[in-house]
Amino acid sequence: MVDVGKWPLFALLPPQDLRSIRLACVFGTSGNETLYVTENDEVFAFGTNCSGCLGTGDIQSTIEPRKINILCGKKITHLSYGSGPHVVLTTSDGEVYAWGNNGYSQLGNGTTTQGLSPCQISTNLLHKKVIEVACGSHHSMILTSDGEVYAWGYNNCGQVGSGSTSNQPTPRRVTSCLQNKVVATIACGQSSSMAVLDNGEVYGWGYNGNGQLGLGSNGNQPTPCRLAALQGIHVCQIVCGYAHTLALTDEGLLYSWGANAYGQLGSGVKSNQSCPVQITVDRERIVEIAACHSTHTSAAKTQGGQVYMWGQCRGQSVILPQLTHFSCTDDVFACFASPAVTWRLLSVATSKGLNCFFIIL
Repeated sequence: MVDVGKWPLFALLPPQDLRSIRLACVFGTSGNETLYVTENDEVFAFGTNCSGCLGTGDIQSTIEPRKINILCGKKITHLSYGSGPHVVLTTSDGEVYAWGNNGYSQLGNGTTTQGLSPCQISTNLLHKKVIEVACGSHHSMILTSDGEVYAWGYNNCGQVGSGSTSNQPTPRRVTSCLQNKVVATIACGQSSSMAVLDNGEVYGWGYNGNGQLGLGSNGNQPTPCRLAALQGIHVCQIVCGYAHTLALTDEGLLYSWGANAYGQLGSGVKSNQSCPVQITVDRERIVEIAACHSTHTSAAKTQGGQVYMWGQCRGQSVILPQLTHFSCTDDVFACFASPAVTWRLLSVATSKGLNCFFIIL
């Protein structure tokens, strides 16, 4: 369980509002913006409102929660934010909404006009049910229920996987060697993209200057390329930091690669790694890994409930996994990441008037 007060923004809410929260996300360059969903499925946002990322229809900052009417009753299931900044989410019906900065068409609506309110993305997604979303700094990706990946936005390094470096104004299916394959999960670094297939294979594309694609080189990759170094290893979860990547196998083993100036790989040194390296966290198997593209922080949770963190932690470089007193990986990002953001959408349960955070895997 997580103390909701570990995210300072929530200290601005009166107790009755805190007790009504069902879902929450904290984002922004200083962890200074939040969106939350109540038990009645009403959606509110407050904070600095950089680039209209609160979705309130204007760019006015506010410390008073403002309702986002267009999202009320939509049953939000997955949300991601880009540090550009922009926000993309999907609903239980598989609809996709986006808003915020749009200078590189990261909202997927075919324009570069800033989006001050959530707008549904439908181009090329009709009759598709979206189950997962992921954002880099200025590009966006979604995963459909039939295992297809679509991407759009900034593409200077090939991060939308189209084979070129031209920006992509609307969702375009990522094909190439993914054409006849089923993708199980996706993740985005700052300017890179990753996908895990239903058979556990891992593919990467986009910026690779720090080796964050795990291909054994530092050259950018304009189309998906399989990580040969993980041949025969079944990956079940993948997450991306600013320029590093973590992968969790079905056997509870952790691999990391990419940038390492802050020790975010957990390898005990600060040298970058362009190939996956196995990281030892504990004798117990790992059941969850955590990172987000706006930080250089990493975290993991073991089967026994122990939570470890490493990388950039409140300005310090932690080069080996450090055992914490936390009970979930989300606490690491609330207390030690810079900025203090949520690395995923949080599911909040209330009991006897107390707010406790439980996590949807």
